Amino acid sequence: FFVVCLFFFIYRATAEESNMPNLYPQVVLEDEYDEKFPELDEACHEIHKACKGWGTDEGGLIDVLGTKSPAERYYINRRYPELYDGQDLDDLIKKECGKGDFGFALRLLAMTSDDAETKILRECTRKLGTEEHGLYTIICGRSNADIDLLKKTWYRTYETDLGTMLASELGGDFERLVFNCLQGIEEEYDEEVHTMDKAEEDASQFYEAGQGAWGTDEKGLFRILCAAPAEHLAHINTVYVDKYGYSLSKALEKELDGTTQEAAIFHLNMKLKPYETIAAEIKSSCAGFGTNEFQLTSHIIRYHQVLADTNAAHAEMYEKTLADRIKSEVHGDYEKLLVAIVNHACQ
Repeated sequence: FFVVCLFFFIYRATAEESNMPNLYPQVVLEDEYDEKFPELDEACHEIHKACKGWGTDEGGLIDVLGTKSPAERYYINRRYPELYDGQDLDDLIKKECGKGDFGFALRLLAMTSDDAETKILRECTRKLGTEEHGLYTIICGRSNADIDLLKKTWYRTYETDLGTMLASELGGDFERLVFNCLQGIEEEYDEEVHTMDKAEEDASQFYEAGQGAWGTDEKGLFRILCAAPAEHLAHINTVYVDKYGYSLSKALEKELDGTTQEAAIFHLNMKLKPYETIAAEIKSSCAGFGTNEFQLTSHIIRYHQVLADTNAAHAEMYEKTLADRIKSEVHGDYEKLLVAIVNHACQ
């Protein structure tokens, strides 16, 4: 019964996704909690055992939390307090494993997917100067269902509107793009509405807002990027290349700059080629002098739902698996945990 139910959750999430997938499993999106999975009750008991007495069994925690899907972790997060006198799982992991990279990753795994993203987003805004890259990879390129739940979870957690908080942190065209993404305005794809004639029309509007204008109409560009469903945006891109000799990505490079350009292209690519885009983000977190552990942790756990497809894209693009990249960049229990997540997701 347990296996059948989890397959049902995974099937529904896959069947309903377009080119831009939901990062939250369906059980999280619909808050479908059910106390009928004894196998995951056992996982809760293993976590309790690993944290009981003197010292923490880090290996035991890796074996449990590093090998569970986002849907399973949702259940563990909800069930653990019921089994252990209201003990919050996040508080327990924070107490047992501290604030380092390993502890931070375990804490995120102990949360539901939406709570984990809310935590990451909060960390992005608490840094000295907003961590804009981390912020836009959370807000941009998301399904309507994901962004709607993220806003609700932020309000439930911090009792303030996510848009109000972002308005206090951001400005200019970057703020305008983020707010367009935050609205969750992507249209549902309908082949009778999103025809090639409409793709021609939208490609012309995109050109007139950018390369064909004296000065860039950023609002017009962002409206098309955010409202067009992935399938239709791919058609717009094809028409744009044929008609103007540039891809939409190249047009955005010419018309925008700085973080706004990076975020707009990220949003576009999450619609057109999501797994390649995520693979590039993971590689980027390991580029340069030293690894950005915050970004690496965030990417591996935030994209847990789609790691199998991302790993395939990463292997094709860079001729190495995600596990191989992680092993070459980080070490110790932190490495073991991230590798466990990737390997289990790719089984």
